[in-house]
Amino acid sequence: MAKIDFGGVIEDVVTREEFSLSKAREVLKNEVIAVIGYGVQGPAQALNMKDNGVNVIIGQAPEFKADWDKAVADGFVPGETLFTVEEAAKKATIIQYLVSDAAQRILWPKIKPCLNSGDALYFSHGFSITYKEHTGVIPPADVDVILCAPKGSGTSVRRNFLAGAGINSSYSVFQDFTGRAEERTLALGIAIGSGYLFPTTFEHEVYSDLTGERGVLMGALAGIMDAQYQVLRENGHSPSEAFNETVEELTQSLIRLVDEKGMDWMYSNCSATAQRGALDWRPKFKGATLPVFKDLYNKVKTGEECIRVIDSLSSPDYKISLDSELREIGDSEMWRAGAAVRKLRPVK
Repeated sequence: MAKIDFGGVIEDVVTREEFSLSKAREVLKNEVIAVIGYGVQGPAQALNMKDNGVNVIIGQAPEFKADWDKAVADGFVPGETLFTVEEAAKKATIIQYLVSDAAQRILWPKIKPCLNSGDALYFSHGFSITYKEHTGVIPPADVDVILCAPKGSGTSVRRNFLAGAGINSSYSVFQDFTGRAEERTLALGIAIGSGYLFPTTFEHEVYSDLTGERGVLMGALAGIMDAQYQVLRENGHSPSEAFNETVEELTQSLIRLVDEKGMDWMYSNCSATAQRGALDWRPKFKGATLPVFKDLYNKVKTGEECIRVIDSLSSPDYKISLDSELREIGDSEMWRAGAAVRKLRPVK
């Protein structure tokens, strides 16, 4: 492992230089890796492993025709490398359980009997294991239980792989029956194209992930955009101006500077007026949101969010209500303005 200074805190990380792709192939040469679920993470991880020369098969329910057909279009052959969920699970020595959290709970009675002693059960999210008293996903004692969680969507995992970059991933071993669990995990992490791998626990992965999604990455970001846009519109600004000052400048300019060299670099490349205002108002926003983040993290840690998610996803009309909520966002003035702005961007 490489020791890296993360802002004064030394962490151990695993890079491609230390754990090469050739080493990963050697570790996995006798493994049959079944990717269960060809929905979000499944296609990206499966295709990256396939391109990296790893023996991968797909387990997908044929009744979900769009996902089955996508697997076929991506080069997986029914009866050879594409099977039903149970068929693939029975053939595997490593089951990559990449269906949604809700589906993991439902499918577990079918998956569990397919695990043989010495097999590995792989997750890309700590949800089912961390909240096992609610999900019922309790693995047998004679298998490895491991995690490799890319810090990005399946689309980004694939795009970054094809670009030669990779998405950074966290990894963890929950149960090491074979004595090879960590080696298997790191090999899989490299095989799916991770930029680098950093250690975590199943609990920390799910706590940080749920907090991040509900917070800065999605929930908080959308909420503060809604608030700023509303204030600008209420004060007479046009939709185009309000959207550009709220979303377009962030996504097309400023966030790219943050990505390049950090927040201070972005500040340094803005006007003195912008710098001063941002520095003065930053602590105000932190003070306003810190109690919300503490409440959010506590609800994640205690399992309250888990129960709420399970109850919501178990509702027979959940898909209808979800579609309604997403339409409400898409049909809002701000995001209709966004659609118009995107059409006006110069063609690359």
